Amino acid sequence: MNLKNILKKIPCALWAHALLKNSIASFSYVAAFLSFKRKTVAAGQRLSIALRDLYPCLSDKTATTSFDRHYIYHPAWAARVLAQTRPEWHADISSSLNFCTLVSAFIPVRFYDYRPAELRLSNLTSTPADICALPFPDASVHSISCMHVVEHIGLGRYGDPIDPNGDLKAIAELKRILAPGGSLLFVVPTGKPRIMFNAHRIYSYRMILEYFSELKLVEFSLIPDKSEDGGIICNALEEQADAQSYGCGCFWFRKESSKC
Repeated sequence: MNLKNILKKIPCALWAHALLKNSIASFSYVAAFLSFKRKTVAAGQRLSIALRDLYPCLSDKTATTSFDRHYIYHPAWAARVLAQTRPEWHADISSSLNFCTLVSAFIPVRFYDYRPAELRLSNLTSTPADICALPFPDASVHSISCMHVVEHIGLGRYGDPIDPNGDLKAIAELKRILAPGGSLLFVVPTGKPRIMFNAHRIYSYRMILEYFSELKLVEFSLIPDKSEDGGIICNALEEQADAQSYGCGCFWFRKESSKC
């Protein structure tokens, strides 16, 4: 079968999308398919290879594997903290599902989200909850994470009510439920303070410390804008955080135990 006939049989919509995206890659894909088809037939064709099953992936031939710096590094940071603290169980408020599911292999995790996820794994529960009205008594949870969440609250992006102070209400709830001696892993974008409606807010380092002034900062780590500045900068400085455009600030807070 020649190239002309191959092109006729591939669904028009599929090819239109592929050609618009990258015509050179599209023709390279056809050449690779023809080569693979010939070699498959010569090798005995263990699996079917039909035109209807074509699934062009045209952007993966890269020198390195790309990834979202915020969403790879901040769960890695939090998991390392939990490896130190080893809580009896951990409450996560709407953070990355990948984080919750992986950590639940080692620590029981109770996951809460405004839009509950239908997760079915041992050691993991998934429950609907409003971060502005969390279903816990005061000072009752010893280990909490809320990562890349609060910056969205009140912007309506996820169906939540429009509220300019939604983030502050969420922060108040996190502080309310944290038990004496307990840890809170809190992650938000850091840099020049602003609202990028309706995606997220960006905070300065000092703003976050003021919002959590009742708690002790155990550690601050930063995921900078530029990869050449590092993956995670442990014990980063305020100046480094505020120099970012859209950095990722990782704050480990602890509530001091009550004194008699």
